[in-house]
Amino acid sequence: MAKMLPVDKPSITAPHPWLLHILTVNTLNFCSFAMCLDGIPQPYTARMAIKAKSHPPPILIAVPNTIDSGGIDIYQLPAETRAAVIHADRNITTGMVMALAIQAESSRLQVAAGYESGHTMVFVQSDPGAQFQRLYSARPHSQPVLSMAILPSADSYVTSAADAVVAKHPLPAVQGVWKTELKPFKLVQTKHAGQQGLRVRSDGKIFATAGWDSRVRVYSAKTLKELAVLKWHKVGCYTTAFADVLESGITNAGDGFVETEGENAKDGDESIVATGSMAISSVQQRRDAKAQMTHWLAVGSKDGKVSLWDIY
Repeated sequence: MAKMLPVDKPSITAPHPWLLHILTVNTLNFCSFAMCLDGIPQPYTARMAIKAKSHPPPILIAVPNTIDSGGIDIYQLPAETRAAVIHADRNITTGMVMALAIQAESSRLQVAAGYESGHTMVFVQSDPGAQFQRLYSARPHSQPVLSMAILPSADSYVTSAADAVVAKHPLPAVQGVWKTELKPFKLVQTKHAGQQGLRVRSDGKIFATAGWDSRVRVYSAKTLKELAVLKWHKVGCYTTAFADVLESGITNAGDGFVETEGENAKDGDESIVATGSMAISSVQQRRDAKAQMTHWLAVGSKDGKVSLWDIY
């Protein structure tokens, strides 16, 4: 793929994306797909898996069911086959699936879903081929759920909706089955209806939502307290995205710039062993290192513009 922006390079010479897979899914809804890596051992992180181009890991994709708008289909790539189906609960009127989140832990699969009725549910499959069990059900919202995201700790998830409520819910953390009477961890009335595009930062400390009122709001993932309101777009915002930061960091960003002291510092300024080009290289490396260690927040709006923010 091209690494240069379209404004910096003619689009005619830029390489085009190549088609790898096609899935026929139900598109007569407002729900975007959710995906996760499948069958990855615990020490093998998602970032390592993506870099393993020679043997890419299988991917699970969750989408609304093709026939039943309240059901969920789970497909696997690269096989392009349907791996599982979660049927709609006929005892609860939920309407269409509006938002999905999925995570796989070895052979155990968890799917969180948000519905048109304001309900949210958690389904768990203990072993491949087994039936999904609904282990959690709640209705924290009075309007359709618009977005949700699982926290990196994998013990809870957050939802936002067309109403003004932001809610935090539990996820099964152990193999034991718990009852559906459990309630959300926390509900917050934000007084700002229509928050969508919810995304959690890779360190799990904060999350952001895109608002119909053109505002982006940043919340504490622990307390759901509003921490910041980002104002720049003039029309409604649709989506947000955080940049992932490597846990190990970048330790060699300053290599190439050498400045010595002690025995070599006898002639004052002549003791600096660095050419102008090396100094420029060092500055560029430091800028690159800072950029790669920043939790950038990107926001997409109805105006067709994408804004980039550096917060916390």
